[in-house]
Amino acid sequence: MNAGNPYQVRMGVVYAVLILFSAAIAVKLFSIQLLEGDQWRERAENVATAMRTVSSERGHIFSDDDRLLATSVPMYEIRMDMQADGLTDALFQANIDSLAWSLSQFFGDRTMQEYRQSLVRARERGERYHLIKRRCDHEQLQALRKMPLFRLGRNKSGFIADKYMIRIRPFGRLASRTVGYLLKDSSAVGLEAGFAPWLQGVSGKRLERRLTGGVWMPVDGGEGKEPVPGSDVHTTIDMNLQDVADNALATQLRRNGAHHGCVVVMETKTGYIKAISNLTLQPDSSYAEDYNYAIGASTEPGSTFKTAALMVALEDGRVSLDQVVDTRGGKRRFYDRTMIDSHDGGYGLITLGRALELSSNTGISQAIDQAYRTDPAKFVEGLRNLGFGSTLGLRFPGEGIPVLRGPEDKKLWSGVSLPWMSIGYEVSVTPMRILTFYNAIANGGRMMQPQLVRQITREGKVTERFEPVALKERICGEATLAKLRGVLEAVVDSGTATNLRSAHFRIAGKTGTALIAADKAGYKVNGKSYQASFVGYFPADAPRYTCIVVVSSPTQKGIYGNVVAGPVFREIADKIYSNRLEMQAPATAQADTVFRTPVSFGGNRADLLTVLDALKVPVNVEGDGEWASTSATDSVVMVGPRAVPDPGTPMVPNVLGMGLRDALYILENHGMRVRFTGSGMVKRQAPMPGERSLKGTTVTLELAI
Repeated sequence: MNAGNPYQVRMGVVYAVLILFSAAIAVKLFSIQLLEGDQWRERAENVATAMRTVSSERGHIFSDDDRLLATSVPMYEIRMDMQADGLTDALFQANIDSLAWSLSQFFGDRTMQEYRQSLVRARERGERYHLIKRRCDHEQLQALRKMPLFRLGRNKSGFIADKYMIRIRPFGRLASRTVGYLLKDSSAVGLEAGFAPWLQGVSGKRLERRLTGGVWMPVDGGEGKEPVPGSDVHTTIDMNLQDVADNALATQLRRNGAHHGCVVVMETKTGYIKAISNLTLQPDSSYAEDYNYAIGASTEPGSTFKTAALMVALEDGRVSLDQVVDTRGGKRRFYDRTMIDSHDGGYGLITLGRALELSSNTGISQAIDQAYRTDPAKFVEGLRNLGFGSTLGLRFPGEGIPVLRGPEDKKLWSGVSLPWMSIGYEVSVTPMRILTFYNAIANGGRMMQPQLVRQITREGKVTERFEPVALKERICGEATLAKLRGVLEAVVDSGTATNLRSAHFRIAGKTGTALIAADKAGYKVNGKSYQASFVGYFPADAPRYTCIVVVSSPTQKGIYGNVVAGPVFREIADKIYSNRLEMQAPATAQADTVFRTPVSFGGNRADLLTVLDALKVPVNVEGDGEWASTSATDSVVMVGPRAVPDPGTPMVPNVLGMGLRDALYILENHGMRVRFTGSGMVKRQAPMPGERSLKGTTVTLELAI
């Protein structure tokens, strides 16, 4: 090299630098591969693997008779490791066609060629976690394990079945919103949410390897921590009764073209909920459970609230059920608003007790307005003491917020607030709260907290019990309670719910019809939307069950509680009575005492004695007169006197126990019209015997053997 040539010098420098750089790279590669290899391989392994959370198996939810309402079942995601140690090219090629054909025939979602092409491409790319089917049940998994190639096991076939759990409800729609379900964001509704701390268990840990595309695959034999399954929740729901309630509600909603409705059946002594159904009209005209109206919907209750208003006033000594109120032609004006009775023309002069039986708006409101006009805060305080204005404290998310304003709310309280509140307006409560109040009346004044769960178990052993809880030991005095129970029985006997009377047991309750706000014109009647309800208990003399039915926005057949909501109550009550022998025993015993063979109806004394004499039936005759009543023992028929008022007397005759022909003769002779149902002897009549009446009054008779 010519030292004087600058270009040659520069080239020499460049060559020297390149040689040194290459040597440095070689030294570094040697160091990494041989000296630091183990260290870097360990770090790479740590970056590609991690301990990941494994969800625990959720506990079951059972009905009261231990039938599954919600459970977790295993599902499998089917994948394939195309680089499995035993999966050689020869083995893959020998089985690919038969495997693709089997998958196509089994799932029917892709052709054999499509499956084959997908598997070949995955093999070419060297995929370690190739997805074949995202959702397979246990039966499908067993079939897949027998397919070509897959039957050789995981090492030779690369077959991977990742197990995960899904939540199902075996009874479908029945109580589905109450039982609840899990949402995509891992939250829940219903009992699934309220009892999540018991149901969800404890999550575990599992070592997994991250693959291309961010997919994680479990590492066989990797360390970790097994998840702990959740506990089981046992509800109070009776699925037989739940089925009856759901079907009865759905039928009535369809019949009345209603938008939604709910029904709840409560065990009187305990507060345990035995059935709860919430149905909403769907776009396809079917009904589904998509909202829990019974617990979550706080609305104006209407006339079912009148009982609470009178209870407060009776306890304060400010009204009497015997006091007379003037319904004023069915209209009563309070300041700038006019209150109207549902019955055109009102009811004239009636007692306050009768006003509740007939659900007279004008009668109830004027009595409460007069009693508390100068001290409305006292009335509101009484309602709050009954629990209105507060939640029930249920172990259930989404309980509706009640509204009960008082005079202290200067912006919203007005001169019409008191009378309108007395009939169930300007106050907002849930159906469950109304049910709880009436259940307290049925339960001798003891108010029970509604409960949907009776116990928690783990591995068959009870870990926690939820005993009945009394929210209030006594809601009112015994005298007040006895008076109101008598009126609630009269509502069914001779008031607004006579269509609910039963020949086998007595029902007590209250109808309700409220005008409500509606956003959808399609659910209005004459531009208005109504909510019909009935709440009551049975048997009235020894209550076992309390039930509320609410039907919102009916558009056909009617709008009133007795005809829209009442039939659901009656069907449920009849079903319970027919299936509970312990409820029938008292009635059977009474029947055996009074109606032994031969059975004889009351009627014309002369005709009756003639027939009994012809049949050679022993007779014990007491008293005299044209008409007679009868009763029987094992050996003799007792014929006693029956008082029948003169035709000119404005009083309803007593025809109970008579045959239809004699009953028609007496009533029509008094200038009354008669409607009847059934056959046999008169078991019930409305108006009741002894009530004042005018000519032309319609008397309804219910006949049964």
